[in-house]
Amino acid sequence: MKSSEIKHNVQTLIDNFSKDEFVFDLLVAYGISKTSVTRLKKGDYNLSKVDGEILYKKKIFFKVEATDKLLSSIDTITKEERILKHKPRFAILTDHKQIVAKDLLKGKNLDVKIKELPNYFDFFLPLAGSEVYNASNDNEADRNASYKMASLYDLLIDENPTIYNSKESIHNLNIFLSRLLFCFFAEDTEIFEQDSIFTNTLAQHTAKNGSDTHTFLDDLFEYLNIPDKERPLHSPFGGDGGGFPYVNGGLFGQKINAPVFNFKARKTLLELGDLNWAAINPDIFGSMIQAVVIPEYRSDLGMHYTSVENILKLIKPLFLDELYEDFENATASTSSATAISKLKKLISRISKIKFFDPACGSGNFLIITYKEIRLLEIKILEKITDLEGNAPTIKWTSIQLSQFYGI
Repeated sequence: MKSSEIKHNVQTLIDNFSKDEFVFDLLVAYGISKTSVTRLKKGDYNLSKVDGEILYKKKIFFKVEATDKLLSSIDTITKEERILKHKPRFAILTDHKQIVAKDLLKGKNLDVKIKELPNYFDFFLPLAGSEVYNASNDNEADRNASYKMASLYDLLIDENPTIYNSKESIHNLNIFLSRLLFCFFAEDTEIFEQDSIFTNTLAQHTAKNGSDTHTFLDDLFEYLNIPDKERPLHSPFGGDGGGFPYVNGGLFGQKINAPVFNFKARKTLLELGDLNWAAINPDIFGSMIQAVVIPEYRSDLGMHYTSVENILKLIKPLFLDELYEDFENATASTSSATAISKLKKLISRISKIKFFDPACGSGNFLIITYKEIRLLEIKILEKITDLEGNAPTIKWTSIQLSQFYGI
């Protein structure tokens, strides 16, 4: 949600001010899902047992207070352990004319008339996740890798103009690029034991003009598909071949001839190997290839793959935040039996959710969604195990790939 949208939402809230709905409208204005706010209103997410108070875990503490007690009460409230243990970001008090608030993380204070709140909308921006989703260096590394991959792709197309003659050739090129991405990532993340072994071996075993690069890659990719026990005693790449372990899963299973390289293509391939692939998010590999190979995306390459940060911006308020709130609500139960029951019901609920992306492209949104849902499920299973002791009754994942759909 853009800051301009939030400011507009806050202005609308003030223009249609409702004493009873103010705090709920405020949360919605900053992008908190209406479903979550409705459950907060019903009391499901309200952790305060004191009448008239709202304590929303990791979000806000809210209370209507008399005018002459606003300032003194905010100081008292922000020291109470019963409130602080739930880590609300903001404490908010109001008499419906004045609003007093404190950012409990940054220590900042707000004391303004309610009608002036749109001018200070940025105070509550952390509710919209503005601090969580700052641009990161990883994002820049992702883009740099995409641009370099695009350069390699262009050079390969120039050298192999018949690739576009058939869908099979285009498909094979996509698989070839996927294999390259794996090797670059593997040599920088200890999947391959020796650092930069793929790039160094490529440099040592191929001619500078690139004439035999395709042959080297064909041989290496075939070698990566051979189980350790079936390999020759001596590796064709020197030593015992231990630096290139067997890669299961079928990535190198299909026999595909690598495209022909020239001097520039080989040089670009080596430059790709010089990048720090450990700093590049593997979750974007699919959309990286999509951005590289689809012609209409090429003129605006950096814009057409969606970073993990931006995907999370969408899926968190859409459904992930609510599921985590249910998880935290279940773990807060005073009885272990009640907590276990709620956690198992949550897993059952998650296993029935269908996730659909009507314009999935490379499937990046679905990949990240699956990953985040599985991470949540693991947290739930770990908590159930802790509560049940050494005999957990749930052992395997309930999340199925059949829950995820894309066009």
